[in-house]
Amino acid sequence: MSQLIAFIPARCGSKSITMKNIRPFCGRPLIYWNLEALQHARGVDRVVVATDCQEIENTVQGFGFSKVEIYRRDPENAQDHSSTESVMLEYIRRENLADEVLFMLVQLTSPMTVAAHFDGGLAHFREQQADSLLSAVRNKRFYWTEDGESINYDYRARPRRQDFPGQMLENGAFYITTVKAIQQTQNRLSGKIAVYEMPEYTAIELDEPIDWLIGEKLMEHYRLKPTTEPDFSQVRLVVSDVDGVMTDGSMYYTENGDEIKRFHTYDGMAFNLMKAKGIKTALITSEDTAMVSNRARKLKIDYLYQGRRHGGKLSAIEDICGKEGIGLENVAYIGDDINCREALSAVGFSFCPANALPDIKSLPNIIQLHRKGGEGVVREMYERFLRQTLPE
Repeated sequence: MSQLIAFIPARCGSKSITMKNIRPFCGRPLIYWNLEALQHARGVDRVVVATDCQEIENTVQGFGFSKVEIYRRDPENAQDHSSTESVMLEYIRRENLADEVLFMLVQLTSPMTVAAHFDGGLAHFREQQADSLLSAVRNKRFYWTEDGESINYDYRARPRRQDFPGQMLENGAFYITTVKAIQQTQNRLSGKIAVYEMPEYTAIELDEPIDWLIGEKLMEHYRLKPTTEPDFSQVRLVVSDVDGVMTDGSMYYTENGDEIKRFHTYDGMAFNLMKAKGIKTALITSEDTAMVSNRARKLKIDYLYQGRRHGGKLSAIEDICGKEGIGLENVAYIGDDINCREALSAVGFSFCPANALPDIKSLPNIIQLHRKGGEGVVREMYERFLRQTLPE
């Protein structure tokens, strides 16, 4: 598999905010947050900070991150008018990097990015077999021209926000491509471009002083959390939604009008593996169908609750906890839609598939899986987070 280099331009000059890259942000130099996330990103092999500044170099070296190295960029590529691509090309040519090396451009003005985002973007880049990738958020604003023409919606049939798909807004957090593509096009994006969706709060970029004030509040709310990693060995119950998690969320109908659903066998095996380790399992869904009953029976699921909408999902989990003598802190739950929000916010370990609604992805402490609903997300959760930590 090709090596991946994360590349961070960090020059001294900044017109709007003096020495922005090492100015304290939530108690740490701004540059710390992306470096810390990249240090823990499994798919990143090397992290290169390209700077023209001794102060920045000293600050970065003081962190002691093993993946991080300093590259002294040429002064002519560290001016206000210098493009980011110019220093990328300078580094690639000076280091004589191989064509197949993956190159991830990371921008310090987006400190909300965590290791899971970098790894998720890399997985999406490979799954899509893309030539390049950009990170983005889903924007549900309504846009107009100066001449009073609506751009992205029909004002005569104004949609509700939850029904409006919105548009993808580039958030500037990171970009992935190959060394060969950068040299051929002299651009961070080219060819088949994939878009990796990040939570809505990551849209902020720290370019002006007011962004700093807003950014610190968002950081405190969404990213700052206890320094200890979640202890997945405490999981005693795994609960999954059905539609949009164990299925792709689509409704299939036969010519006779019978509804059918598509389940993934990987999820079935995941439930069997968890049960073999003594973990209780449950399915909780807002629908009420014989198909789900049959699937639960075949998988020997311990608990099945159907017809549970909104707060009914959390009450079902609390009911199971009472029967098993465990607390919500011992529950792992996978959900994808707004009727899962209350349960996801209450349990000890919350997960969502890659195509969950942005409102769900933005929940504090939620773990976003790489796979989409119906593609084996329960199995991914088990393999990545539970397999090595659950008791034998």
